[in-house]
Amino acid sequence: MNYLSAEAVSKSFGDRWLFKNLSFGISRGEKIALVGLNGSGKTTLLNVLAGLMPPDEGLVSVRKGVTVGYLGQEPVFEETKTVLDTLFSAQNPSLQAIKFYEASLAADNAHLPEAIERMDALKAWDYEVKVKQILGTLGIREMDQPISQLSGGQRKRVAMARVLIEEPDLLIMDEPTNHLDLETIEWLENALATQQQALLLVSHDRYFLDRACNQIVELDNGKLFRYQGNYAYFLEKKAERELANAAEIDKAKNLMRKELEWMRRQPKARGTKAQYRIDAFHELKDKASQKKTDSALELSVKTTRQGGKIIEVNQLSKSFGAQTLVKDFSYVFRKKDRIGIVGRNGVGKTTFLNLLTGGLPPDSGRVDKGDTTTFGYYSQTALDFREDQRVIDLVKEIAEVVTMGNGETITASQFLQHFQFPPTTQYKFVSKLSGGEKRRLQLLKVLIQNPNFLILDEPTNDLDIATLNILEDFLSVFPGCLLLVSHDRYFMDHLVEHLFVFEGEGKVRDFPGNYTDYREWLAEQEAEAKPDPVKRPAPTNGTHPAAVSVAVADKKKLSHKEKREYESLEREIETLEKQKAGLVQRLNAGSTNHAELTAWAREIGELD
Repeated sequence: MNYLSAEAVSKSFGDRWLFKNLSFGISRGEKIALVGLNGSGKTTLLNVLAGLMPPDEGLVSVRKGVTVGYLGQEPVFEETKTVLDTLFSAQNPSLQAIKFYEASLAADNAHLPEAIERMDALKAWDYEVKVKQILGTLGIREMDQPISQLSGGQRKRVAMARVLIEEPDLLIMDEPTNHLDLETIEWLENALATQQQALLLVSHDRYFLDRACNQIVELDNGKLFRYQGNYAYFLEKKAERELANAAEIDKAKNLMRKELEWMRRQPKARGTKAQYRIDAFHELKDKASQKKTDSALELSVKTTRQGGKIIEVNQLSKSFGAQTLVKDFSYVFRKKDRIGIVGRNGVGKTTFLNLLTGGLPPDSGRVDKGDTTTFGYYSQTALDFREDQRVIDLVKEIAEVVTMGNGETITASQFLQHFQFPPTTQYKFVSKLSGGEKRRLQLLKVLIQNPNFLILDEPTNDLDIATLNILEDFLSVFPGCLLLVSHDRYFMDHLVEHLFVFEGEGKVRDFPGNYTDYREWLAEQEAEAKPDPVKRPAPTNGTHPAAVSVAVADKKKLSHKEKREYESLEREIETLEKQKAGLVQRLNAGSTNHAELTAWAREIGELD
């Protein structure tokens, strides 16, 4: 069943077409990830599909009766409403009953019996349990708080809770993992993967894409390319497509030289040129004028020499009111340290970074920085610029020339081109850049200062995956120290060697290993901590203890029917796993038959 259809939609800003004549559809059960470079129009396309922005051309239609939920990067609310009113604004009888029950419960008023009666009548108790789980996981507790008092992260969580509670048939999400801690991201990807609703999302988190989605759609140069399979399969097929496209462009250029001679030739007396050939020439010209894909970001900067003493932290402590964020923390940083920082939101990760860099004074303890240590601090704060400032001017304020890793000196304009800011973009106002382009410019500002101690606080937010891959390659060979805060598990796993785990109440654990190692260790600890089965007290009615043990043992024995059922389940699971492995192998091998690919992907979902 087709939920949403877009036919020949186009959208432009000024004289630039973001996309033109796109057709797209989402069917029941499909879970699609939309990927593409920063500034390619992903967010705009989501807004058009969600009905928040009209297309310049074309039509978007939603099947009658299908509900659509949308989670944007910057949620918009009625500022005067409370969190409770915002979460339960949908005109759904069960939701309204839960809202009435929660309000009555909080006020402990005379309406509580009526609220319970309404919940019973609508059989909304199971739904209420799910709502409580969503709110608890996202850390939403103060229901009477006005929306206007929430921080950016809190607003994103409220918006996410609202769309998850409403359970739309089609859920559209733009960077849903931004502002979420790692535990919440893992919960969200599991929730999205197991629900039956259709899903369309933009995300840079590769683990999240693989686990929550079964299709990848790429927006590239205003066109859509669809791939049935995971992210690794998408990369393989994308490389094949780009290679074939480059060969077609070269062929078109060679053919156009001949056609250009014919076009310039005057027609013979009383003759005219064939119109079909003229039309074919213009199509050929469009093909030949396409640029070959060569959009790789180039990161290579000189690193300031690092001495023997880098940073020594001794008995560092910091509190805000009654909340202790760091307590008696000591560590001596060594050359080429590669450290990840993890922990729930609000436990002090960003505060710790500000203590290290001198942005915050400690309550006690000290941070001794080596004379040769030069910080490069990429923070979560927005890019600082003036409204009348152009991209090139922002960079020239820092340096007119830049020394690269190979010793070559280049101009600020050339350095911007390395970061995929062509001359036409360099003279744009910074305010006109997309969110991802601003983050890329912010990263450029950090690296242009030739740091030898890089501190990156959530660098993956708003950056496209292509940029992240290049950034990973650069950081993997970065000769200085690296301190990384990120909710992107793939990014963290590939770059860090040990973790500072913020466990709350000021405690910071130094864990040897990456994030996946830490999660496996946590699972082992939880398994070991499980209590032994509760021993039954000795009977007081004179029954012999052995008799009680035999009775309990008999009670726990499986019946013959249950044994047979368990045995058949094991065989069935083994058979299904073999079927799934075969289908995954077929998908990875590829096929020219689109219907076959769709059927295989759907069958994998059913087997799961």
